[in-house]
Order: sequence, then structure tokens, then C-alpha cells
Amino acid sequence: VFGLDTHPMIGTTPLLLKLTSPGGRPVQSTRDLPGFWRGSWRDVVKDMKGRYPKHRWPDQPWLEKPSMKTKNAFNRSDS
Repeated sequence: VFGLDTHPMIGTTPLLLKLTSPGGRPVQSTRDLPGFWRGSWRDVVKDMKGRYPKHRWPDQPWLEKPSMKTKNAFNRSDS
């Protein structure tokens, strides 16, 4: 959900988002995506960055373009 700065809703009910690691394992659940990006995202990055060094871990994920590319492939395509 990179690039998303508002939480998805059905009517007035926020969806429960179950966020997973690049390996598909559950990391966290949230009903407040903007709060997650600006809060506990930093903790998730600390835990996951060493395990998944080929993946991008942006400082401002709400501004990022969603992509399935690795960090190197993403950087090459932006050049």
C-alpha cells in the first residue's frame, strides 16, 4: 500500500489491513494506515531491513510509487 496516505473505508467503516513482510508473513494489522506510516512503520523497518535488504524501505512510504521491483531494479528504472 505504498503511496496511500488515506485509510481505505467501506462507507464509514475503516478496513482492517493485515500487512505482510516481503516473504508473505504477517507483520502488523491496522485500521489507521496514516498513523502506521508515521508511527510504527519505523519499528517494522528496523526489524525487516536486515532480513530483506533487496527491498525498498522508504522514509516516507505514503509518497512512494507502489512497485514489485527490488531496490536495485527500482533505482535502475528511475535513472
